[in-house]
Amino acid sequence: MTRIHEDGYEMKAVPHSSELGMRSHKADPAHAIISVAYQDNLVGNPETGVIHGGVVTTVLDNCCGLAAMTHPDLKGMVATLDLRIDYMRPAKPGMTLWTSCECYRLTRSVAFCRGVAYDEDERDPIATATGAFMITAAKTKFEN
Repeated sequence: MTRIHEDGYEMKAVPHSSELGMRSHKADPAHAIISVAYQDNLVGNPETGVIHGGVVTTVLDNCCGLAAMTHPDLKGMVATLDLRIDYMRPAKPGMTLWTSCECYRLTRSVAFCRGVAYDEDERDPIATATGAFMITAAKTKFEN
């Protein structure tokens, strides 16, 4: 069942997610959507008003992790092993940062994910991500 939330849910479980203002809009089997509203304190270059690349990386990492955590066959928790970010263009000043990620392959010990960061149109990405996430032994109840 798809759970898309217009306003999203605050992500409070991880302190830096809360500090950045991440909001989860979708957490379906193996797919997630997370946003971060534009904030002056997240700007990397005050002259351009562009959100810092570290924020883009952090949100993509969290969105890929959430996609892995919602995979129906996952029997543990996940931690980032490897994450590659390819930057395509700067984010547009004043725009909300969106990420959409999927867990496309799951083995016994690794979840493989990919995703995109964008502002207005997913077909015009700010950045793309591919990552591998280590699966740990125990899984706790996932709550949105």
